[in-house]
Order: sequence, then structure tokens, then C-alpha cells
Amino acid sequence: MINIKKITFFNRYPSVFLILLIGLLFRSLLAFWLLPGYDEGYYYLYTKHLDWSFFDHPIFVALTTGFGVWLTGITSPFTLRIGTLILYTASLYLLYLTSTKLFSETSAKITLILASVIPIFQLAFGIITLPDSPLIFFWSATLYCAADEFFSKRTKHYIPSYRLSILGILIGLACLSKYHGFVLGFCLVGFCLSSKNHRSALLSPWTFLGFFLFIITLFPFLFWNYQHDWISLRFQLFDRFSPVPNAPKTSYNIFNALIVLLVNIGLLFPTIGFPLWWVTPKSLVLDSDQLLPNKKLFIYWISLPLTLGLIILGGKQQILVTWPMPGYWGMILLLGFYGKQWLNYSKIWVKRWLFGSAIAINTVLLLLLLHLNTGVFFQSHEYDFLKGFLTPETDPTTELIDVEQLRKKVKQSPLLLNHLKQANFLFTNAYYLAGLIDLALEPLNDIPVTCFSYDRRGFDFWPDTDQWIGKNALYITLKRFHEMPELTNEFRAFFTDIREIGKVEIERGGVVVNVFYFYEAKNLLKPYVSTENSVR
Repeated sequence: MINIKKITFFNRYPSVFLILLIGLLFRSLLAFWLLPGYDEGYYYLYTKHLDWSFFDHPIFVALTTGFGVWLTGITSPFTLRIGTLILYTASLYLLYLTSTKLFSETSAKITLILASVIPIFQLAFGIITLPDSPLIFFWSATLYCAADEFFSKRTKHYIPSYRLSILGILIGLACLSKYHGFVLGFCLVGFCLSSKNHRSALLSPWTFLGFFLFIITLFPFLFWNYQHDWISLRFQLFDRFSPVPNAPKTSYNIFNALIVLLVNIGLLFPTIGFPLWWVTPKSLVLDSDQLLPNKKLFIYWISLPLTLGLIILGGKQQILVTWPMPGYWGMILLLGFYGKQWLNYSKIWVKRWLFGSAIAINTVLLLLLLHLNTGVFFQSHEYDFLKGFLTPETDPTTELIDVEQLRKKVKQSPLLLNHLKQANFLFTNAYYLAGLIDLALEPLNDIPVTCFSYDRRGFDFWPDTDQWIGKNALYITLKRFHEMPELTNEFRAFFTDIREIGKVEIERGGVVVNVFYFYEAKNLLKPYVSTENSVR
């Protein structure tokens, strides 16, 4: 039977469907060939230790990471990313619907194109498995529901409705993805307080029901933290920003805040980042349409508190590049609106701007992907037709680990493979390495993996090392840690004997970019306890 709904969708929104499809195919290509990052390996371990929540993130990153693995039965960097690929496509469509609700279909299509090509959005929200992927999905669902609630054409004046209760659930789900969800909730309250047309929402029975549903939705997070002395909240609110012991005190530096802003613009891509920050203050000018200022106020509230707040904080504290990005997700709605206005002046320049940016960004991403897999930009590589300009020491992409190459080389070494099969457990000295090592070596011998470090993150709440007392281990680390003998000497106190047994060189285009060192550790004497007392 012919599906009438599908025909309607294709006929009415052909360009929207094509934008979503082409974007999904392109991101799938990148996801298939892109090497796994440290965080992805760590979140893969979440899927092997499922719980109500985790030390450094709520539950949804584990569900997103595990979706493709559970669906296919295959563990690979690509299957870890299947959930992210699907969620981001849905997020884009929700953002399109939100822009349509607020402005027009033309503005929405421009917004969709922009959000589809921005490099940091593609990578952090749409390819790499991170907490940001489920966060931006529920963030987008919240924005659409809020736009439908506050700017509906169903009535002439705003009347609170049941959607306020749905917002409570959606914000709760955003919080179960990443703690940014709490900021989104506060921003929506701030919008209602500052818009006299929408203050009635705050005293609506639907809002009280929504708050109750919000608390119910947060049960996994609250229950786990209750069991563990609220350690996640203490870490995120206080410990993360505490000064490093014995480190020199730093004062506020406005130059560092400016650097954060410029980095943000670069990650958004300059042809998008600079126009975005140009239209943001420009839109403060009041419009003749009395409804439009409220819509812009809505966008300001869901965007600027997060972006400006983190830029200002960057003058004092290191800011991770993904932290401000959900705020920019809302700001893109504003740029899409002005993009539609610019069509009235020059359609051809708007098209050149959109498609020129798309071609430039995706070309850069493809070149990066080429280098990650072939090393063509190294000064010395196996491809004589192209002379590169990078060395492994100056190339930040060498932090990415080719887990399939690591697995292959261990399998080809009878010595290392024999020690791997005889070991009762694996350990490394960094929590972010453990997951990548597990991804690489699990098919050869599926044994437990743990971390010996002052910063153990989730490992502090997973099966502890006392279960392996009297057992033998395989210690695996990178070259830079191998060259720190005091680190290995610390571990000697926990084993009868530790000795180096071999190494594996990870190459790219014939150039060695990483070296893994393997140690045999005999007879664990006692549970591991770090000499450092605080988690950092």
C-alpha cells in the first residue's frame, strides 16, 4: 500500500529531505573512517558497566554509544557512532521545524544548511559519540516544544498549555544527557520572567506539573548520586574548577576570554562565525512587528547565557571547545532569519555564501580524514608525489589511536599475544586510554580493563582491583608515560614484579605516530590506591 504521509513529505519538502540525506551520508563516511577519540573509548566502557548514571556524565551517552553495538553485535568505531548519526539527523530536523515555527520556511532551510555544515556541529554533535549528541537532540526537541508553546498562532494572546508539562520532561532528558540541560531550564525561566506576555506560564498549573515530571525524569541521575554521596554534582560544580595543588595562582585575563571567542568562531568556521556574531548585536534593534522582539528575546535567552558565560569564564578557567556549542545552536536560528532577509538584496551572494561555506568546510574535513588515514601531510611519508609540512610532534591528530592497527600488530606478535592470553586483567595509567585499549584488544582476549591513576573517573565506581589480588596483569601505556620512570616505579609497589616485554609502533603513511609499551605485571599484592588523594 502506498504511504500517503511519505508522499506528502517528499513532495512538500524535497530540499529538506535531500539536505538531511546528503548530510547523513557525508557524516557516515567520516564516521566510518575517522579514528576513535579518547572520549569514545571511555564511553564504550560505560556500555560494559551500565548503571543509573556515571561519575562524570548521566546515562544517555552510554545508551547512545551502545546503541549501534547492541543493534549490530559488532564493536567498531563506526558502530559506536550509529546512535549519534541518527540523533543528529533528527536534531537537524527539529531545528528546521523550530525555525519554521518562529520565522518562515525559507529561514528554516537556511538554518538547516548552516547547522548541517558547521564543522564543530558535525563532529561534536553528529559524528563522534559524546554526551553532546543526545543533549543537542533533547535541546532541539525542547526548543521546538517551547516555540510551539510560546509563539503559537492558535490564539491571539498567549495562554499556558499542556506543553509546559512536556517541557519539564524534555529538559529532564536533556539533563540526563549532559549537565548543560539545567542551564537550558534556567534560560527558559529567564525568558518567561523577562517577557511580560509569557510570565503567566510561571504560575500555570501545567508548569507545576512539568516541574514534578522533571524531577521524576531525573530519577536515574538523582538515585545514583544519592547512592554515591552526590559525588557527580560535587565534581561538576566544585572539584572541576578547583585550583590544581601547588600550581601558581592565576588572575583573570581578558585576553584569554578573547581567545576563547576566536576559537569558537574558528570552530564554527569564519564565514559563519563572524556573521553570527555580527547579527547578534544587530538584532537588538526593535522591529515593527511586535511579536518579533519576543522571538528574538527567546533566542537570546536560549543562547547567550551559555555562550557569553563560558567565554567570560574562559578568562579564568580552561574551557573545553564543546561546552559553549549548544548556545550557538540556538544562535543559528537568528542567522537563518537574517539570511532570509539578505535574499531580498542578493540571492546569488547568499547562495554563494551557503554553498561556498559548505564546499570549503567539507573539503577541509575530507582532507583531514585523508591525513588521518594516510599521513599525507607529514614531511616524511610513503607518498613521494606530495611533500607534507607536519611532523608527528607538531600534529595534534596523532592523539587519535588506530585501534585496528594496534590489534593487528599485537596479533602478529606471538610474544605479546601469548602474554595477553595469559593475563587476568589489563591496566593502563590513564582512564581515557583504557577504553581504546579495550576496543583494540577485546577481540583477541576479552578480559577486564582498569586504570591505575590518581584520576580514575568511572573506574572508582566499577569493579575494584581487590578482585584480582594474586592475579597477573598486562600493563600498556604510551611512549610519553613510558619515559616517566617514576610512574612505573609507583606501580611496582603493587606487584611482585613488573618488567617490559615489548612495544608496538603505530604508523600512518609509514611514519611512526605513536608507540605503545607492554609490561608484564605478576601477582597483584593489594588493591590499587593512588598516592594522590583527590580526583581531578
